[in-house]
Amino acid sequence: MKIALDAMGSDRHPVPDVEGAVLAARELGVEIFLVGDEAKVRAELARHDHQGLSLEIVHAPEAVAMSDKPGVVGRAKPDSSMHIGMRLVADGRADAFVTVGNTGAALAIATLHTLRRIPGVHRPALCTLLPFGGKAVMVLDIGANADCKAEWLAQFAVMGSLYAQHALGYSSPRVGLLSNGEELGKGTVLVQEAAELLQQSGVNFVGNVEPKEILGGRVDVAVMDGFSGNVLLKSMEAVGATVFDFIRQELRADWRSQLAGLLGKPAFRRVYRRVDPFEVGGAPLLGVNGVVIIGHGRSNAFAVKNAIRQAQLAVSGRIVQAIADGLRAAPAQDEQS
Repeated sequence: MKIALDAMGSDRHPVPDVEGAVLAARELGVEIFLVGDEAKVRAELARHDHQGLSLEIVHAPEAVAMSDKPGVVGRAKPDSSMHIGMRLVADGRADAFVTVGNTGAALAIATLHTLRRIPGVHRPALCTLLPFGGKAVMVLDIGANADCKAEWLAQFAVMGSLYAQHALGYSSPRVGLLSNGEELGKGTVLVQEAAELLQQSGVNFVGNVEPKEILGGRVDVAVMDGFSGNVLLKSMEAVGATVFDFIRQELRADWRSQLAGLLGKPAFRRVYRRVDPFEVGGAPLLGVNGVVIIGHGRSNAFAVKNAIRQAQLAVSGRIVQAIADGLRAAPAQDEQS
């Protein structure tokens, strides 16, 4: 298996990107193309013991910055590490592309300039995998499509269910639709229309869910429009960071609290690992005609390695073919104007 990695993606590129690639090549046994500025990547790679590992540098003279606008960068930087890495997939030289760079740019480049959409896909969906309770919950869309149609949400459900089944190994994944109540009559007009379509979609639709059901593990796949998904994700990140900050403050309040914190440190670490997004590393961009895994810009080497592991799972599960086959088999839901 050959994975193309955007070596210029992270906030501190190419340091964690290259180190993560070395870890992945050693632990996962995959071949990796390190796509980026050859001089910088080679200098960083020299700092690591990579003897016997299959790591090849592919020069990319340009890099996509986090500040670059997705609508512009697709054409403005045709020789970026994102473009070249995805072209490796489009040309069949690599089986998947991994980046922890600019999410919007990755979406635009994949959809409009390199891989394009799988035939029949209305809109690609950005996903995240929430590592709660030791079992990842797939959430989509988280920002690619702020305004959605019911047909798109139904298709997101099919694609997410297929990914959970073929890449994550879930048998008959439970699919829920985010709403402000569990009753099927609740929610916006969009949610109500999507719920009707989901009941006919062929997925294991368990009904509407609130955030507590998502966090509580009631579903394996949670479907929503990109605006709601983005707000949900950012709210969860903010609440988590705030709670952990409160805990740290209280554990430093006096000597008794400091002692309790010292004794409880192993437990706190275990709790953090259960919600640490770096344990997952990255999540797929579903609907494009190739495996694309996107992680967070602040990823460390551990997260980059795990993002590459997600790519390995997606390729092994033949997820692109599974989605193409699944959409053909799903009940027809034509996109309405």
